[in-house]
Amino acid sequence: MNSIDSVTKYILAHSFVEKRTKQKCYQFLKQIKDTCYSQMLEVYRKEKHKKKKDRKLIEFTCDKFANYKSAFIKLFGRVCKLNFGVPIACKKYNLEHNNNPIERYNGKTKDRIKNIRGGFGSFDGAKAFLDLRRVIHNFVNPHQELQGKTPAEMAGITLPLKRNKLMSLIKYVRDNYLILS
Repeated sequence: MNSIDSVTKYILAHSFVEKRTKQKCYQFLKQIKDTCYSQMLEVYRKEKHKKKKDRKLIEFTCDKFANYKSAFIKLFGRVCKLNFGVPIACKKYNLEHNNNPIERYNGKTKDRIKNIRGGFGSFDGAKAFLDLRRVIHNFVNPHQELQGKTPAEMAGITLPLKRNKLMSLIKYVRDNYLILS
């Protein structure tokens, strides 16, 4: 499961699961709430005085998987909007909301996995690969749609990364981890 900001292309949360149970969907969306809820509340507070249909709240878009809807209602109920049941080919049919950014990310991940000959060896190996893929997507690889910026840069997350962004990021995390421990 993945969640991506449609404007910045930043991967907000991800979870590698065998089955998308209600509990796993709740845990997945809880990642977003833990990191972004204060921003969501700020938008809600500015909009709550308006009529419900006129509010411009932060919106989530998902497919027709019911466990997402129940987890969303528990975690974000009144504070955000949910566009539920959005098909994959939305842009093709000129629909307002779409899940194309996440479908593209998932497709690229599947393409990358096909090239791994020996497989991951374990569930933990697959999880580590996906964690690294998320970091590289957010902080290392520039995106053409973002005029050569990374999703982190578009989201206003600035780190002192040099030309070799991945190596700089590894050193940054290592150095800051040593300071914290």
